[in-house]
Amino acid sequence: MKNILFAASECVPFIKTGGLADVAGSLPKYFNKENYDVRVVLPKYNCMYQKWKDMMEYIDSFYMNLAGADRYVGILTCEYEGIRFYFIDNEYYFSGGSPYEGDPKWGIEKFAFFSKAVLSILPVIGFRPDLIHCHDWQTGLIPVYLDNFRFAGEYYRGIKSVMTIHNLKFQGVWDTKSVRYITGLPDYYFVPDKMEAYKDANLLKGGIVYADKVTTVSQTYAQEIKTPFYGEALDGLMNARSHDLWGIVNGLDYDEWNPEKDPMIAHPFNVENFRKVKVLNKTSLQEELGLDKDPKAMMIGLVSRLTDQKGFDLVDYIMDELCQDAVQIVVLGTGEAKYENMFRHFAWKYAGKVSANIYYSNELSHRIYASCDAFLMPSLFEPCGLSQLMSLRYGTLPIVRETGGLKDTVEPYNEYEKTGTGFSFTNYNAHEMLSTIRYAEQIFYDKKRDWNKMVERAMNMDFSWKNSAARYELLYRELLGE
Repeated sequence: MKNILFAASECVPFIKTGGLADVAGSLPKYFNKENYDVRVVLPKYNCMYQKWKDMMEYIDSFYMNLAGADRYVGILTCEYEGIRFYFIDNEYYFSGGSPYEGDPKWGIEKFAFFSKAVLSILPVIGFRPDLIHCHDWQTGLIPVYLDNFRFAGEYYRGIKSVMTIHNLKFQGVWDTKSVRYITGLPDYYFVPDKMEAYKDANLLKGGIVYADKVTTVSQTYAQEIKTPFYGEALDGLMNARSHDLWGIVNGLDYDEWNPEKDPMIAHPFNVENFRKVKVLNKTSLQEELGLDKDPKAMMIGLVSRLTDQKGFDLVDYIMDELCQDAVQIVVLGTGEAKYENMFRHFAWKYAGKVSANIYYSNELSHRIYASCDAFLMPSLFEPCGLSQLMSLRYGTLPIVRETGGLKDTVEPYNEYEKTGTGFSFTNYNAHEMLSTIRYAEQIFYDKKRDWNKMVERAMNMDFSWKNSAARYELLYRELLGE
């Protein structure tokens, strides 16, 4: 039996701001329980719902030095869905209204505290991991401290570490002098081949340099981050570590996202009956959102943060042209004001064809995935992406740009070989996107049988966490020499 400890700044169901929380909370449940004892450690934020705090039991507390002072470290625990969770308590650091509020320097200090505390609690909780699996820059100091702790005592020798990059854009960067003071680490860590990057200290870089293996959330993204365009100024380091770099696609919770048992959709359906039932969801959604009621109209969905990264500058460029086509467009999400207003404008100009829902609703997102015929995701970069996995699960064919996880999970339609689970385009170009959307329209209207076969293939794909866990187990075995 191998002991694995996940360390993350957020984790479902306790606290979530993004996809990282899904990975930290869902993935541990899918490891083989006979071979792996997987546990999770995260901060005990004051902003967590009371019902989660009420489940926690106090274990112990002690003081630990950080940023020139002795800091309180409280340890709480609970078990949820068969997984043991630990929470690190400190009101000075974790009492804010959200996990990441405050200025960048405060974030650096808060997560330096968390990283050091993760290692410091191990002898107290009586769980010595064979491997610590760190997620994103907030835990980037764990492999660095682990290296430093090894000099301090036998206990930490031989503990391996894995660093997972969910989005390379966020790195935890601050000036070297401050970070040296906050962390208390010796000077020799703050040099260009270790934690220093372009004269500043970089927490994620420290994690990448010192971890035994580095993973990211899709095979294509693992290749992309070795290039200057996607490498966020760390492409040289990613190339240097390419032998230790794995790309493993995230999974989807197939219980929560299940068209056959989804309580949030009007008409549950499956791969056997979607030809008759899926369209009923469409007409229900048309009624709900005030669109023209037409079961035959092609409906395209977008559920996303409305930002440049997600390709909305391309959508903006061709939106008026697209609205001339025989399509309906349903948007859900918030983001940059210019895109929020752009969709509001087109919903006014093309009432009955465009529905702009400028807020976020989990329930409505389920109904959009279940009701639409196609789902548009033209990202500039997308480390993994979950929306395309949800749309595949609900038989809503993704139209994506070939980048990161989108390229790895959506197979483009080939009309000659009758293969594919969606449509894709290569270049970040608005008219290339528009011609791909129009190609999808043509198949939808003129080759319905091919379209339905594609829906069938999409719904039969398996991107559950089970597959991701099997890949991580392979990585752990290689690292732990099993």
